[in-house]
Amino acid sequence: MSNAARHWVAVASAEHVALGRSLGIMQVCHGKAAPLCRIVPGDQVIYYSPVLRFGGKDRFQAFTAIGTVVDTPPYQVEMTTGFRPWRRDVQWHDARETPIRPLLGRLAFTRDSTNWGYRFRFGVFEITSDDAALIATAMMADVTGSSRLSSQQLLTVGSDLPLWRDVTVEGLPRDAEFGA
Repeated sequence: MSNAARHWVAVASAEHVALGRSLGIMQVCHGKAAPLCRIVPGDQVIYYSPVLRFGGKDRFQAFTAIGTVVDTPPYQVEMTTGFRPWRRDVQWHDARETPIRPLLGRLAFTRDSTNWGYRFRFGVFEITSDDAALIATAMMADVTGSSRLSSQQLLTVGSDLPLWRDVTVEGLPRDAEFGA
């Protein structure tokens, strides 16, 4: 049995990811505990956001956060009467949101797949360390540091999203499109 850190992609709207970053937590699959129990301290989590807002039709399709799970077990919180989601604490790293489309042919979990979005329907899934490194590089992630709330990197939900427009990453176009 290996003690090596594992790498996970979690799925949530960009708006929910920004909130999770500000709180230093992750929450997946509508607050279910089981997926969080598979993720252990030291594992890396990368969030993918298909849309800007929960329930919205505004396509986003970008990686929006990267962090390391800290040494606290999953726990429940009461958000509203009757809704007690499970969460895990995460040390979020400074990173930039980056579109998935320029990476599709290079990621093992999307390469050679005409239906690349299918894996994301599970809410959280494990990826290879090579895929995690590629995504972290594209996000210009500082995986050695952390940030609970970074005003320059956190998503400002609205019509003027700064995101990756000022970023140049080797092998990725400066104005990479992620839409249709």
